[in-house]
Amino acid sequence: MSTTVEPVTGRVHSWDLSTGVDGPGTRFVLFLSGCPLRCLYCANPDTWHMRDGKPATVDEVVAEIEKYRAFVTTAGGGVTLTGGEALLQPAFTAAVFRRCKELGLHTALDTSGFLGARASDALLADTDLVLLDIKSFDVRTYRRLTGGDLAPTLSFATRLDRLGVPVWIRYVLIPGWTDDPAAVDGLGGFLAGLGNVDRVDVLPFHKLGAHKYDALGIPFPLRDNPTPTPDLVERVREQFREHGLRAL
Repeated sequence: MSTTVEPVTGRVHSWDLSTGVDGPGTRFVLFLSGCPLRCLYCANPDTWHMRDGKPATVDEVVAEIEKYRAFVTTAGGGVTLTGGEALLQPAFTAAVFRRCKELGLHTALDTSGFLGARASDALLADTDLVLLDIKSFDVRTYRRLTGGDLAPTLSFATRLDRLGVPVWIRYVLIPGWTDDPAAVDGLGGFLAGLGNVDRVDVLPFHKLGAHKYDALGIPFPLRDNPTPTPDLVERVREQFREHGLRAL
């Protein structure tokens, strides 16, 4: 008796091509729908709910990726899965990465790490790079900023180090929220104790997603919050460098 295997299906928001911000080279970036956090500065509130994504099979996604395979490979890039939160759909993410590796493509996972426990060792074995978003190193600030807990992200960071998966840290700098010198130093010290952190990207808070909140009819919590000055950005980068980290 034959058995029919149902294709792995995910909920996809969109895809795009990008250079420089979603991993090395030119990337095919797949945005998955659904996220457990509600970061006050989120630039993609339209990706929060799985129900708002379009159903897609792994085959359909890979067929789209293959159209750009030669281009991204020549440009030293690959495929990045982001969201929303890609680890909210771990089976789909794992299946897409498995196929990408079979095609010889570099893979990058952009994640908050909040659901890091859902990432199997097999998924991480097919992950060439993790873009790990650490929102704050202060537990109370993290909770206020995201609605979630910091501990799972730090646990995931430690696990990635143990598995030897290269990591780029992404740290969004928000005046009055993530610019506290003691918290930055605390994070720098934690990261310096890991052996797999290739770089720390200090990303200035921006309001480019404000129009999405308007379109959705929901308030943008940090609409009136100032963006960081160049001097503040450099100060935070320098703090990370003082811990021996490469900060950009």
